[in-house]
Amino acid sequence: MATQKPQRTPEEIEDMILRKIFLVTLKENPDNPSSSSSDPRVVYLEMTAAEILSEGKSLLLSRDLMERVLIDRLSGEFPNSEPPFNYLIGCYKRAHEEIKKISNMKDKTLRSGMESAAKQAKKLAVSYARIHLGNPDMFSNGNLKDSNPKAGSSLSSSSPLFPLVFAEVSSGVMLDGFGGNDFGSRVDCPPGFLEDFFKDSDFDTLDPILKGLYEDLRGSVLKVSALGNFQQPLRALLYLVKFPVGAKSLVNHPWWIPKGVYLNGRVIEMTSILGPFFHVSALPDHTIFKSQPDVGQQCFSDASTRRAADLLSSFTTIKTLMNTLYDGLAEVLLCLLKNTETRDSVLEYLAEVINKNASRAHIQVDPISCASSGMFVNLSAVMLRLSEPFLDANLTKRDKIDPTYVFYCSRLDLRGLTALHATSEEVAEWIDKDNPVKTDGSGLNNDGENSLRQLQEASSSGSTPNVKPTRSSSEKAKYPFICECFFMTARVLNLGLLKAFSDFKHLVQDISRSEDTLATLKAMQGQAPSPQVELDISRLEKEIELYSQEKFCYEAQILRDGALIQQALSFYRLMVVWLVGLVGGFKMPLPPTCPMEFASMPEHFVEDAMELLIFASRIPKALDGVHSYVLDDFMKFIIMFMASPQFIKNPYLRAKMVEVLNCWMPRRSGSSATSTLFEVHQLSLEYLVRNLLKLYVDIEFTGSHTQFYDKFNIRHNIAELLEYLWQVPSHRNAWKQIAKEEEKGVYLNFLNFLINDSIYLLDESLNKILELKELEAEMSNTAEWERRPAQERQERTRLFHSQENIIRIDMKLANEDVSMLAFTSEQITAPFLLPEMVERVANMLNYFLLQLVGPQRKSLTLKDPEKYEFRPKELLKQIVRIYVHLARGDAKNIFPSAISSDGRSYNEQLFSAAADVLRRIGEDGRIIQDFIELGAKAKAAASEAMDTEAALGDIPDEFLDPIQVCLFTFQLYFA
Repeated sequence: MATQKPQRTPEEIEDMILRKIFLVTLKENPDNPSSSSSDPRVVYLEMTAAEILSEGKSLLLSRDLMERVLIDRLSGEFPNSEPPFNYLIGCYKRAHEEIKKISNMKDKTLRSGMESAAKQAKKLAVSYARIHLGNPDMFSNGNLKDSNPKAGSSLSSSSPLFPLVFAEVSSGVMLDGFGGNDFGSRVDCPPGFLEDFFKDSDFDTLDPILKGLYEDLRGSVLKVSALGNFQQPLRALLYLVKFPVGAKSLVNHPWWIPKGVYLNGRVIEMTSILGPFFHVSALPDHTIFKSQPDVGQQCFSDASTRRAADLLSSFTTIKTLMNTLYDGLAEVLLCLLKNTETRDSVLEYLAEVINKNASRAHIQVDPISCASSGMFVNLSAVMLRLSEPFLDANLTKRDKIDPTYVFYCSRLDLRGLTALHATSEEVAEWIDKDNPVKTDGSGLNNDGENSLRQLQEASSSGSTPNVKPTRSSSEKAKYPFICECFFMTARVLNLGLLKAFSDFKHLVQDISRSEDTLATLKAMQGQAPSPQVELDISRLEKEIELYSQEKFCYEAQILRDGALIQQALSFYRLMVVWLVGLVGGFKMPLPPTCPMEFASMPEHFVEDAMELLIFASRIPKALDGVHSYVLDDFMKFIIMFMASPQFIKNPYLRAKMVEVLNCWMPRRSGSSATSTLFEVHQLSLEYLVRNLLKLYVDIEFTGSHTQFYDKFNIRHNIAELLEYLWQVPSHRNAWKQIAKEEEKGVYLNFLNFLINDSIYLLDESLNKILELKELEAEMSNTAEWERRPAQERQERTRLFHSQENIIRIDMKLANEDVSMLAFTSEQITAPFLLPEMVERVANMLNYFLLQLVGPQRKSLTLKDPEKYEFRPKELLKQIVRIYVHLARGDAKNIFPSAISSDGRSYNEQLFSAAADVLRRIGEDGRIIQDFIELGAKAKAAASEAMDTEAALGDIPDEFLDPIQVCLFTFQLYFA
């Protein structure tokens, strides 16, 4: 019969459990050889045992001896023992496992006592882990490295907590991307250890430990691209800031906002704790700061030969990775913003980043002193996420956006920005005047809710009224979070997302220019092979390959992210609705004077909204998911202000509004949503044509040194839009009404400028065609051409291609202008036949007719006229129809005499020559007949004029100029 084992006492059970947890023994030859002493890691604390015996105590581990034993174990030097931190982690883990075993004990009293002992052991392990990390030299085995690595340190971590935090946040998570896990072998973190470590301790103890961790995290993502492993560090950062002590430690870190004489935007990006996280991107950066892996090289090299499915896969991967980054960073900032102790520090950090990178708004950006585009695009996406709660459909929180923030905010420097209409002197004078004070004066508070929406709603005890305080009161004024977030987001988008759009546009233009140059070089190489040209071709091909990689990177991170574009559209919809609120809301006509609150708002608020709309309109399907009320608000804003220089001073900004509408024309946008904006929208039906005609006139003088050339591009957009609107019956009726009401006002000016432009553009085009033909003749004479020096041939070839481009552009614009004259003159003839206009119109038509069917017409023949937008047959039809339209509306029969009085271009034979051509090209017979009849009337008028002149005889001397010997004539001329 087996002998029954003796029953262990509670003291013996506690001793056994604690020995297993701490891997120590007080007995050299324990009674039970199967106990934990069989583990080679078990340490015999001989000196501790001797001391305990000398005190007359039993050699059994207990709660009373626990801390003493732990200190002796950590302080002693034992062969093959674990380092202190690893040992303490092991203690915590073993205690956790023992507690699970203890839970199976049937004796409740014993179970309760043993659980208490094991929990105390866990607590002790955590406590000494903190002590050890805060004082690494305290224990003999504490060979920790310097816990304060220099800025720029790489992956080698100074803190043993680093791999534990990574293990905690990576538990059960599959890493995305190409980078994988770059942080070594997996380290198991005992369940609950980190939570206990960070939760129950004072700030002073944990702060130095956390500072080291934040520096390690910063270093782990330094120069990491979107394809690298940024996700573990990001999750680790979020994990830490969720602890109140972690959040407080982060914003109190010296590198939260770096200080120094040489502090600039790039320094903040590379040395602040959050900067390297925001630097993670797919966008190109300066070589010095280039991240790895190289996104362009890895995903988009030799893109022209790649399968479309491969490119699409790369686009999707990058978009997914970047949205992971955006979401993580937004959650980090949101966590800090919810905490009243750290909220202000977040706003200070964002303001510092914005202020130190203000020069990113310049055309040329210094990449050494400014943060990267990647950082600011990322920050744009994050700020849009923070703004979501006040971008609801009804924009119910817009009354919390206070325009006085622009003048009185102490964080952002907004006062130096170009305003919509007011000068800096006007703003200063306005602020200095006595004004009623009505601010809530409240501080920020937190209602304790867990959503940003409630945080933002509760940030101020009342809404901020749209009145400006005096200087003395403004010093104490507090702005609600919604207000601060709104203006910061607007600035970040200007320096980030909108700047990236501009960079992308210039990149595409660079690629186009390089491809044109490459084509020219290849043509030159084919005509006259040269080693230098071959080198230039090779260099340019490599350059285009790099440009193309960068273009695809922009496309992957920005253009393919429809959600990002739509979030930005929602924000700028709030922007325009809020701005309109400053002038009394969506109603016309506008107030007689511009309110200073509106006039002093930064110009880029409106410009960025327009640029975004243009960019989004050119991305296929980008507007499909946008609610109709969003586009409706933009449409109303554009109609209200595009012809209102007393509200928006910059003519180029108002012209940009037309560019938006031009993109929205149904035939161009491909979206049914935009057609209703033109054809149903009430404000559009009433004011759109009127304001377009007014802007066409206003744009003649922009104040810029390039105004002469700029006006043609701007009027090109207006002309295309007007041509579309003419086809909409309600707009055509409005146009006819305007022509009737404003016959000698804006409409007469419009016709004047339209005629001026037509004459100039067509004349320039025809003259350039003659020059181009001379160049063609030179190059076609092969023998003579080959004898010329190579450099001269290159210069003449470049000139040839330059002339081609000029002709193509000028001819396209001329075609549009003549077309507009043709279709409007059919139903609106009266303004053309006014005494002050009729001769100018007749002279123009005669000049064009002379060029197209006169003796010099053969000199205008080109090998490929369509290439240059030169369509002489169509142009002749348009000219003849204008003649006929005006003749049909000429009730007073003044047009024929105006035609014949043109001494420069009129020739009766031109009418019969033109009729012959029209018959050959298939023009409508009625048009030809009416044209012939008009020619006959002009001939009769010319004959009558000659008879009258003969009857009058010589001109008396008193009517002759003594110098020029010419007749004084006076006529009204509109320049």
